[in-house]
Amino acid sequence: MKILFIGGTGNISTPSSRLALANGMELFHLNRGTTKVDLPGVQTIVGDITKPDQLNELQKHTWDVVVNWIAFTADDIERDITLFKGKTKQYIFISSASCYQTPLSYPVITESTPLCNNLWDYSHGKIQCEDRLMKAYREEGFPVTIVRPSLTYDTVIPIAIGGFKEYTTPQRMLDGQEIIIHGDGTSLWTVTHADDFAKGFVGLLGLTTAIGHAFHITSDEILTWNMIYKILADAMGVEAKVVHIASDFICKIEPSFTGTLLADKAESVIFDNTKIKMFVPSFKATIPFSEGIRRTLNWLDEKPERKIISTEKNQQIINVLKAYHSLGL
Repeated sequence: MKILFIGGTGNISTPSSRLALANGMELFHLNRGTTKVDLPGVQTIVGDITKPDQLNELQKHTWDVVVNWIAFTADDIERDITLFKGKTKQYIFISSASCYQTPLSYPVITESTPLCNNLWDYSHGKIQCEDRLMKAYREEGFPVTIVRPSLTYDTVIPIAIGGFKEYTTPQRMLDGQEIIIHGDGTSLWTVTHADDFAKGFVGLLGLTTAIGHAFHITSDEILTWNMIYKILADAMGVEAKVVHIASDFICKIEPSFTGTLLADKAESVIFDNTKIKMFVPSFKATIPFSEGIRRTLNWLDEKPERKIISTEKNQQIINVLKAYHSLGL
């Protein structure tokens, strides 16, 4: 099976690339060649998907599956429909579980949960992408499958403030400084290791019955945010100095947090993975966060330059803490 990943070297796509190769798939990456990862067997087409003059080599191929990991707007989708209509048997769009209804009317999320999130431009853009692709499927037979990851980690720290591609909050924990947990920390969330995500995702590659369908792929481990931060602190060998602050207050002081908090992580969510398990019976998430986060920390320790500290984000955290404590809290 001949597969094209547009992107392919990111936090989620790298483990999926490894598993696709392990399963004997012929895997190509289309990217700019700037991110170096060890993926023996991948054939790289160097080019920028947004620049037509760099796609001459791409145009020579036809595919069993094309996966776009880096499409964010309806314009990106229009381009891909033009590029790949009649050139691939399946097109997989990587959307986001943040597209689901916000605020939720029911906390258990299935693929039939409405898509409506007007609080975050990122989510709104992904919804527009999905809408255009499903229109192309219905009216033109474009062979789309939609995948909605939630908070998925491998080379990132899956926390709400001062994490993900940066090490700001973990460093504050190591330095004995206060950190912020939004709300009272008792809302429910799921973090998924990218190796687990890959099991479900790779099972969809070339799966004809998945065309026209959408799937989320997450762990079944449900944690409170208090537990997520405690597990992280335990893995680092520290005790976190936690300050619980309401999400509304955080976003009032620092509006840049609105997308990742009020539009996403401020609510309790429980993902029902019945659908992906029906289509990919071998899928089972087996990596608990207590194990997965240690893998991530070990990877960061291998090269200290990976531990990016954001001066801007650190100052935002300080601003919120100062405003909160100024109220005598």
